[in-house]
Amino acid sequence: MKPETLNFFEKVYQVSKQIPHGRVTSYGAIAKYLGAARSARMVGYAMNGSTGKDVPAHRVVNRNGLLTGKQHFEGTNLMQQLLESEGVVVINNQIQDLKKVFWDPSNELKSYNSDQ
Repeated sequence: MKPETLNFFEKVYQVSKQIPHGRVTSYGAIAKYLGAARSARMVGYAMNGSTGKDVPAHRVVNRNGLLTGKQHFEGTNLMQQLLESEGVVVINNQIQDLKKVFWDPSNELKSYNSDQ
């Protein structure tokens, strides 16, 4: 499917599926990569609706590394447990060494507007 035929949520899922094991990105970084820099909240809505879509939503956090989406995971600490199982250190609902584990799709993927 060509990128221009995908709706915004599908584009978010496509990017999210490329986040490497043991790395995280932010809602805003995905939105910026998709050319919708002011749509971080919409990325959050997409993550909330990603259940059953094989999307690693646990790897998407807020810009400060906080697990702001954790209430959308089954169980009280599932998001943290998934991240920790990948080697990401989380203390008090916040990613430690965020700069070290941060994955920026704008730097890691070719431009979304080019042929993917």
